[in-house]
Amino acid sequence: MNQPISSNQDTIFPFSAIVGQERMKLALILNAINPAIGGVLIRGEKGTAKSTAARSLAALLPQIEVVTGCPYSCEPTAPFAGCDFCAGEQRRAVGRQVRLVELPVSATEEAVVGTLDIEAAIREGSRRFEPGLLAAAHRGILYIDEVNLLNDHVVDVLLDSAAMGRNFVEREGISFSHPAQFLLIGTMNPEEGDLRPQFIDRFGLAVEIDHIRDAERRADVIRRRIAYESAPGAFQEGWSDTEATERKRIADAKALLPSVTVDDAILTFIARLCAEHEVDGLRADIVIYKAAQTLAAYRGRSSVTPDDVLTVAEMALLHRMRRQPFDDPEMNRDKLQDMAHDLLPPHQDTSKPDMGDVTPPEAPHDNQQPEDGADEDVFGIGESFQVKPLNLDALDRRARASHGRRTVSRVRDHRGRYVGAMLPDGKVTDLAVDATVRAASPFQVRRAAYTDGNLALNVEPWDLRQKVRESRVGNLVVFLLDSSGSMGARQRMVAAKGAVISLLMDAYQRRDRVAMIAFRGAKSEVALPPTGSPKLARQRLDDMPTGGRTPLAQALADAHKLIQQQQRRSPDTPPLLTIVSDCRANVGMSGGNDPYEDALRICEAIRQDKVHSIVLDPAPLSNRFGLVERVADALGGEYIPLNELRADAIRAAVRRAQDEILS
Repeated sequence: MNQPISSNQDTIFPFSAIVGQERMKLALILNAINPAIGGVLIRGEKGTAKSTAARSLAALLPQIEVVTGCPYSCEPTAPFAGCDFCAGEQRRAVGRQVRLVELPVSATEEAVVGTLDIEAAIREGSRRFEPGLLAAAHRGILYIDEVNLLNDHVVDVLLDSAAMGRNFVEREGISFSHPAQFLLIGTMNPEEGDLRPQFIDRFGLAVEIDHIRDAERRADVIRRRIAYESAPGAFQEGWSDTEATERKRIADAKALLPSVTVDDAILTFIARLCAEHEVDGLRADIVIYKAAQTLAAYRGRSSVTPDDVLTVAEMALLHRMRRQPFDDPEMNRDKLQDMAHDLLPPHQDTSKPDMGDVTPPEAPHDNQQPEDGADEDVFGIGESFQVKPLNLDALDRRARASHGRRTVSRVRDHRGRYVGAMLPDGKVTDLAVDATVRAASPFQVRRAAYTDGNLALNVEPWDLRQKVRESRVGNLVVFLLDSSGSMGARQRMVAAKGAVISLLMDAYQRRDRVAMIAFRGAKSEVALPPTGSPKLARQRLDDMPTGGRTPLAQALADAHKLIQQQQRRSPDTPPLLTIVSDCRANVGMSGGNDPYEDALRICEAIRQDKVHSIVLDPAPLSNRFGLVERVADALGGEYIPLNELRADAIRAAVRRAQDEILS
């Protein structure tokens, strides 16, 4: 149906009015035509119209028929079998706009999948399911802004639902399932960290977008935005014809899609394309097949051409290609063209596809020697490796709201794993139904004597129990990197940088925030303020020079100050101080104090603040006086020789111990 936009869409910025970002808009339109493609992941910097485009898409979609009031948006002619609302004979159908359901980053697992209706359980003794956001998103769009910041518990639920098209709920005595078929749209800023590989692969298409660089086009964006804010209704009316044309084109493409054919040569080309780009699994092949079919329908054709394949290939392959976590995604378009010429008959069209406005990435700059330090060198980065597990337990019993993958802590929101129950400290915010029922059960006979008997379960306020939840939380990892002259001996800085890169990869995988302080000469400096993008730390590390003396005490003081500032701003993120140094302090804080004793005193202060710490020794064989171990002891932290940081070193030691036992 081609109905006008409903009144609840009156304040939506028109999709057609978005300036540029053609590839992003094409990916969204293709999924609107054919949701089987699998959704869109939009990666880009702040202010690149990611959220605007996602919210505008729903207004372009044709209306759907639903049962009035049904929480699952059931089709009137075929409601799903478990829908109590649609079980009766009297069902009234109504047409409405496709629903856009926004899933906030702070959403709990219960809010997403649904939960027990507490009121029905207590008053009627019945186990009734209360639908969540996945039910609301069925037959619509599920939009997740900042999807890379979503909690892992929720991500796992979304993975299952996206794969099966159904939400299965097993909790608190309830076993229930309902259809959950939706178009998944996620937006993210790569500077704030990336997605788990298992989750990113679930998105059918992914697009990288950048800020508009052209001054005239930027001015056009401003003109349209100001016009929209000044008179939203008039602005939308001015674009109504363009929106109607696009809406009709989408509807026509939906009708044409079932008749679009893909010949065998094109199918072979798709398979070879994915194999040549070393893409794991077959999801990419299937996505390109479906997306190329859809693009042909959108272009008004009944057969797929190589141009269709090449246009969608980048969007389907870019996020699936094997790469290191800190590498920028990159697609060789010339290689795509060459493959098309090699694999397809000469008469096939292999003209350059319309990839949208793409600004080629800047060439990486070479490491430059500092102009003002003739005695300084810039060392390369040593080989990276998998580090041994650095899992931590929180040093306190406080409940946090942060989530990550390293430190086990109590959490105070609803997103952690339910591990027990406790008497509430004030108002109950997360009711433990099972524990509450157990607390109230012994008193039911006595309470029945002075109640009216209308309740299946008589619960008093003192019976209520609060859930205790645990989860892994993310850390603020502060790297303290010694770049003094002594680190240049025997290429120690090369190995140290390799170790830091390895730890950055570990932080990336565990959703930590990172900061970096470098010290040399007479001072230390914050080379990288706290960020959620370890990739930025890699860039700082590349250019870090080495030379001069070792102001260890000043560096520790700066690290302590930074940690205290961050604790005030984000008390739910526990800090982890990681020091890479030979600890040969020779620059004091002030006066005539011994530089090394200054450093130890600051270590004691850091220890008093309950800061986890790890001290990596880059030269254990030359550490005759145990300087690094003394610093680790003063911090109450763990001393690790650099060569023992490797996970394979731990496995080798275990194998040696097993061999000795067997012999």
